Amino acid sequence: MSGRISLVLVMAAVMLAGSGARADVTPASLFSDHMVLQQGMPVPVWGKAEPGEQVTVELGSQKQTATAGADGKWIVRLTELKSSPQAVEMTIAGKNTLTIKDVLIGEVWLGSGQSNMEFSVSKKAKYFAGVNDEAKEIAAADFPQIRMFTVKMKLTDQPQDDCVGQWQVCSPETVGAFSAVGYFFSRDLQQAIHLPVGFINTSYGASTAQAWISKDVLDADPQFSQLMSTFAQTLAKWDARGTSPAAAAPTTAPAGRAARGKARNPHQDQHNPTLLWNAMLHPVQPFAIRGALWYQGESITGSTAQFTALTETLITSWRKQWGEGDFPFYFVQLAALDNNSNKPEVREAQAQVLAIPNTAMAVTIDIGDKANVHPKDKQDLGDRLARIARANVYGEKIEPSGPLYQSMQVEGSTVRITFSHVGGGLVAKGGDLKTFEIAGKDGKFVPASATIDKETVVVSSPDVAVPTAVRYAWNRWPEGCNLYNADGLPAAPFRTDPAAMP
Repeated sequence: MSGRISLVLVMAAVMLAGSGARADVTPASLFSDHMVLQQGMPVPVWGKAEPGEQVTVELGSQKQTATAGADGKWIVRLTELKSSPQAVEMTIAGKNTLTIKDVLIGEVWLGSGQSNMEFSVSKKAKYFAGVNDEAKEIAAADFPQIRMFTVKMKLTDQPQDDCVGQWQVCSPETVGAFSAVGYFFSRDLQQAIHLPVGFINTSYGASTAQAWISKDVLDADPQFSQLMSTFAQTLAKWDARGTSPAAAAPTTAPAGRAARGKARNPHQDQHNPTLLWNAMLHPVQPFAIRGALWYQGESITGSTAQFTALTETLITSWRKQWGEGDFPFYFVQLAALDNNSNKPEVREAQAQVLAIPNTAMAVTIDIGDKANVHPKDKQDLGDRLARIARANVYGEKIEPSGPLYQSMQVEGSTVRITFSHVGGGLVAKGGDLKTFEIAGKDGKFVPASATIDKETVVVSSPDVAVPTAVRYAWNRWPEGCNLYNADGLPAAPFRTDPAAMP
């Protein structure tokens, strides 16, 4: 009898120990050592605890308390924090107490998209990556005021509450694994504003825009009904085979490449709707951020018109989910590449997104690689994105963009093109302007001569007496395109003819 009682007591102790472990207050993984918190706005802090448990978060003189709900979730909101280069500690206490060390308060940005955002500083971290002057850049990367949190790559069918990742302090030992775009943006921004900069990298190679949008948003929009219906049918067909959703591993190969030879598991395919929002974006919402950077477009599936709609929906839905209003959203227009993935119609579809307030586009037509979808010049791109933020968010008096097509006017046998973002003036870099084309009523484009006239460009051809349209850099690989402003920023490709988007 006594042996039975002892066994019962041992079992009870084990159950209590397990219950105690479950009761521990656990913050989301973003709230960990070396993190950067956003200054000047409410900062949500959240996690899990025993249902009904009171949780207190302290940072400096602030103390906020919440009670875990029936699902064990809790959240507090710190009031506006003041930036400081000096590290502080955060305490999170319930039945247990956690201390988060080396916390900086400054500016936080999020970066997402596909492999060119995932692209690491060092080739050792990602086989397809490695920036220009890699060794030199790594050796110079001693910036303890810059930290990066990289979300572990994952796809799931249901929204996740947390993700795997940790904050890394920027140093020559850690920077190799950083997103190169995120690093150079953060470096240039931090050196300009002299505040701590945190960067959250949540990206996945070969992913599509729809993979980063929540199911409820896509389901509610009639223009995506075919997309979602096809996805549901694909899932049903796969599941009917009796195959486990985890049977096939995901890939970061470009669209279609991994599909050769065998079917892709649709539950683990980053081209499909919602899967990355579930696993890699929902867990970081609503971590307080200043804005977001987006580099995606090579893996379009469907029409370019739908791609524009998807990107616009992504922006508006993210802003609503974060609850910070229309935060800055800056995206990268695809670089020159002699491949159909980077055709000019895709770049045009991206530029359409500029109609949404508080967006901006970094043009990369001049820093691509003819044969490589992953150009290594991420330094110039980081500078261009940082310039946009410095001008639009931080009030620096600099030109944030290269020339953007604004209007055309036919003047006899010539066409005068007007641009915004002329800055200090238009420049033909390295000689006469190239890659301009002109067409008449027959719609046939021929090479054209182009000259700068003050803040405009005048285009003509002896073969076109009555011009109707002009195109610039309208090619997958527009070799030699050289229209810039005096600030060294390239003009975006454009066409004046309103041809229907495919």
